[in-house]
Amino acid sequence: MPTRPQNVSLRLARPGDAGVVAALSRDLIESGLGWSWSPERVARAMRDRNTVTLIASERGKLVAFGIMYFGDEHAHLSLLAVRPSHQRQGVGRRMLEWLLQSALTAGIASIHLELRAANHGARRFYRALGFVETAYIPGYYQGKEMALRMMRELRDPRARLPDWRLPSPKSS
Repeated sequence: MPTRPQNVSLRLARPGDAGVVAALSRDLIESGLGWSWSPERVARAMRDRNTVTLIASERGKLVAFGIMYFGDEHAHLSLLAVRPSHQRQGVGRRMLEWLLQSALTAGIASIHLELRAANHGARRFYRALGFVETAYIPGYYQGKEMALRMMRELRDPRARLPDWRLPSPKSS
């Protein structure tokens, strides 16, 4: 019986999640490339105050995760993976929408990501959520595979800022 997205809950990662997140990255994202997102690297990202690691779980089992770094103006979606048993059920969309809303709240202008250029399913997924393809990067993945860089603007960087003036000092 397929999982319904409402049976899946979202939460921020806890230190004990690092090993499972790393294993999912190895198996679902880094397959064939070697393992760069080790449990130690995931744990470091989780401790970084500028990084959010979001977990989706069902009955206590981790079914998806996303790791996104927040800079001053731009965010970078480092990893997003959903177990095959939970793909195409809205879990990834729900997670990405949560991360997008967090970025908007933080005043982020754009979100950037890279994915394997040959991953057409992921390309369609990100395009459906408003991301555009911006560049190909040959050899990006350990010199073996080309990456596709994508981005989504959250606010127009050319938009005029509201008028603001330094408050005048009050005379005493």
